[in-house]
Amino acid sequence: MQVSLGEDDQGVCGTPSAGVLLDHYFSNEALMTQIAKTPEPPYYAVIFTSERTETDAEGYATMADAMVELAAKQPGFLGIESARSDGLGITVSYWSDLAAIANWKANSEHLSAQRLGQSQWYEDYQVRIARVEKAYGPQKFSDL
Repeated sequence: MQVSLGEDDQGVCGTPSAGVLLDHYFSNEALMTQIAKTPEPPYYAVIFTSERTETDAEGYATMADAMVELAAKQPGFLGIESARSDGLGITVSYWSDLAAIANWKANSEHLSAQRLGQSQWYEDYQVRIARVEKAYGPQKFSDL
């Protein structure tokens, strides 16, 4: 199935909008303190790599928390993982399919957050979308 991602596609989540969801600067401990529990592949990963500005850290943190909570309620959202060191953040969100990612990108509240991300919160960013074909941890290592 082909999913249209819109005119400005820079990855399914596109603009720094994704960063409002997909950056590490969250205080939402329940979603961000452990490795995401994902189903058996295949599923999709949205990889958001960012450099934050120093602008409005408190407003950013508030919006990020709201976006994580909103994303978690979206059909197809599977989980999120994130880390930041020396200004570079990498966040990976997991989704059931490309349609779920496209729907998240088009969510009206997320679109508002995207505009703020573009204008205030990100110095630079990249969004990459990947299909997860295989996943394992210590308990599945022998299955490789």
